Amino acid sequence: MIRKRVVETDEGIQGEFMVEAFDEMQRRFRDKGWMETKAIIQSGIDAGSVLEVGPGPGYLGLEWLKRTDGTRLTGLDISPDMITVARRNAAEYGLAERVEYVQSDSAKMPFADNTFDAAFSNGSLHEWSDVRGALSEIRRVLKPQGRMFISDLRRDMIAPIKWFMWLTVRPKAIRPGLLTSINASYIKPEAEQLLRDSGFDEFSVSCDPMGLQIIAVKKNGETSLDQGE
Repeated sequence: MIRKRVVETDEGIQGEFMVEAFDEMQRRFRDKGWMETKAIIQSGIDAGSVLEVGPGPGYLGLEWLKRTDGTRLTGLDISPDMITVARRNAAEYGLAERVEYVQSDSAKMPFADNTFDAAFSNGSLHEWSDVRGALSEIRRVLKPQGRMFISDLRRDMIAPIKWFMWLTVRPKAIRPGLLTSINASYIKPEAEQLLRDSGFDEFSVSCDPMGLQIIAVKKNGETSLDQGE
């Protein structure tokens, strides 16, 4: 039986200690090649002006910028502490001129309609307090034919995978947050319904042992829905 979803937070990761611990974990993921950069590019997001929702310390978006030419990134995060760290990391990458970080709620984006060519997010979907609102906002700010890629944990992962993740996550201060994040995450049918409710015209939701991958396209019309696998 799949447990009922338990809401985690709508404030993001706050406080110097936890932000620095999360930065350490994400830096380790980057160094081990465990980031979703390749999957984002393979989904068709490889050019233009792109929005990242929930960038945290920024490594995923900065790695994406490194691997794409002539691109620009806007990172939107609810946590001012994370934005501070992301700006520091962008400077260390030498990419500060190609990225801007904005503090805002994902369900109330301060951008005009049809602003971005694409959008992506990793590991933050489960934290959005108003998921339908956030997905609708992403759709609003995407240009026609704009693509969205979202990856996150899945609540129905099997116990051995959950414990493997627990043992491999560093630093150990992050481990309790891993479990609450898993409990707050979505399963495939829930994600599909959220996408339908948010007005996306074409989408697919796929699963791997640890999580979900969502790919969606904003079409001109509003009648074509592809629920994927």
